Amino acid sequence: MTGGAGKRRATPEMIQTGTQLRSVPLVPDIRLHQADDPISLWQRTELTSGRTGLDPPFWAFAWAGGLALARYLLDHPETIRGRNAVDIASGSGLVAIAAAKAGAAAVTAYDIDPVAAVAIRMNAAANDVTVLAVCADVLDQDNLPASGTDLVLVADAFYQRDLAGKVMRFAERGHARGAAVLVGDLGRAYLPRDRLTPLASYDVPGQCMLEGSDIQRTSIWALPGRPAAAPVAMREVSVSYRE
Repeated sequence: MTGGAGKRRATPEMIQTGTQLRSVPLVPDIRLHQADDPISLWQRTELTSGRTGLDPPFWAFAWAGGLALARYLLDHPETIRGRNAVDIASGSGLVAIAAAKAGAAAVTAYDIDPVAAVAIRMNAAANDVTVLAVCADVLDQDNLPASGTDLVLVADAFYQRDLAGKVMRFAERGHARGAAVLVGDLGRAYLPRDRLTPLASYDVPGQCMLEGSDIQRTSIWALPGRPAAAPVAMREVSVSYRE
């Protein structure tokens, strides 16, 4: 992140410029502020914010792992109902919003991008749910996730080696403290399949611009073992949705 005196802060107007509030594939009852052109949005956001070197606008798109994990939470509300959840590398807040809609007691969404934090708040409000959006790099903080966290949610975070390692260490800390861990991923290079157990698979539509193929087979994974608050029974579920 960059910042400093004289720099304008992320604002709702920055989100609204270049995005449209519309339903997402696979989870049509959730609406997000989404962009059609990532490059022009990136340039416009830097110009509007008065900041350079911003992260790519990951928050402006519904990625396959997040869509699959959101669908899983809504299909299995017993996984989340009444529990405290954290969503890391939250982006648009899609997974956090699904967790709130499925009955979570509280949801905290973390992202290092200040624009994403604003987008998460706006998207949560558009879906009539409460999500605490926090702009912070929490992956190396040994005190997080805090005791009392019941569920750690991760989607689309295994595309870089270093990031994947930090994400897994965060998830394993949470698991050791009693949290269940759910991951949504289409099988990226640094997904540690040998340390995870598959729960379900979905055919996620509408991914051509982001992933090069309109339909992406995407799976939900869990850390094995039984934390204090375990997810639903680990069983393979294969589902295809068509809008």
